[in-house]
Amino acid sequence: MQTPDFAQLGHPPLPARDLNFLFERFPGKIDVARAISEVGQFFNTLDSMLDADYVYAALRDADTLDLPVSPQLWFEVMLRNALPGRRNRQEQQALHYIAHLLALFARAERLRRVQDGDDTAYDYLVDLVMEEQAADASRRFVVQAHIANYALFLGGVCAEWVEHRHRYRRRPVNLGYYRDMGASRFHMASRHPLADEFGLTATYRELAQRFDYYRGGLQKMAAEHLYN
Repeated sequence: MQTPDFAQLGHPPLPARDLNFLFERFPGKIDVARAISEVGQFFNTLDSMLDADYVYAALRDADTLDLPVSPQLWFEVMLRNALPGRRNRQEQQALHYIAHLLALFARAERLRRVQDGDDTAYDYLVDLVMEEQAADASRRFVVQAHIANYALFLGGVCAEWVEHRHRYRRRPVNLGYYRDMGASRFHMASRHPLADEFGLTATYRELAQRFDYYRGGLQKMAAEHLYN
């Protein structure tokens, strides 16, 4: 099976524009060209830069319609600011995964499809569950992953909309529904052989076990930087 587009492995390779942005604003004098050429050797150095106050300050007031960096980098910096604190490798990888996912889901058509290029679009998780039940083993993995990804996105980025519809329009779906659907599907997907093949097992376990933590971070990020 071809690697699905949501399967971001390891630390994402940043484009030259992002690396230039990070190093040109680094406090003190550095050789930017040399730093860029050697950055791949220092995972923790680059990762710590994504948590740095100077990077957040430089991007906080950026025009989201004309970003000076890639959407993935912007999402990751904003999400990390919403979830401050010391991080282990599992959380670092989960944040990379979510930032990559947000960049993919910035395209509404991708958000509504299990895989890029699929003919069928889905608006409701109940329809995705029916697709999950009818799918073969390989397809079931990507459907479960999409249910989890979709639930995390809607329960986080769209949390205020979900709660407004539940409270004032008497819709049966609330944030607990998205938590249960998302956490359970991340858990199921983590146990599938394809999760191991694509390097997603540990990340999916992390997202299943701490779903509300990451969902809450997305809700806070959206309130502060997308809807203010």
